[in-house]
Amino acid sequence: MGMSSWWLFVTATFLISAAPGPNMLLIMNQSVRFGLRTSIYSMAGCMTALMIMFTLSALGLGIVLQNAPTVFNVLRWLGALYLAYLGYKVWTAPVKKADIDSNLDANIADQTGTQVEQWKHFKTGFFTAGSNPKALLFAAAFLPQFISADLPQGPQLAILLATFSVLEILWYFIYALGGLGMAKQLRKPNVLRWFNRVTGGAFIGFAGLMAVMEK
Repeated sequence: MGMSSWWLFVTATFLISAAPGPNMLLIMNQSVRFGLRTSIYSMAGCMTALMIMFTLSALGLGIVLQNAPTVFNVLRWLGALYLAYLGYKVWTAPVKKADIDSNLDANIADQTGTQVEQWKHFKTGFFTAGSNPKALLFAAAFLPQFISADLPQGPQLAILLATFSVLEILWYFIYALGGLGMAKQLRKPNVLRWFNRVTGGAFIGFAGLMAVMEK
């Protein structure tokens, strides 16, 4: 893999990662509702799931799913159901005083400081990113375009995954900081309640798209 191929991968990944999707929406919503520190646990969950999926794709699971439509459809429907459930939870999330206080992170320190809360937000990120089996097919089709067949594939794959991780995390923080900035405008309970409904509805919309889209 030459430098020109790597820079092309950087450009393509930067633009793809910037697109709003379930992962970015989750992190922005978490940042608005709970603060930046809490959203970091969701970021870690999302990245863990993506790295596992991309690694499995590199090992051939993406090709297996391409040739096993029944398995793919089962995973697709499970992912759609999870996103719909997540949308319902966000839509109906209670608006508490801590959600609208000006010093959000300080007020929820007791909440996010426990391992139970940290694990809960990590799992939410993990299952949100892992709910889309299309990521496996995407990796199977996208990553090989930038790997030279004349060179050892392992180091090239490691470089691509590391590059993807840096760019994806960069956009996670951009969305999280954007959510944190929005939180200052969402201190009124009615406004925050409507924000939860909009983002919850978006998750349900993503679930619907996943349910009707095919490979």
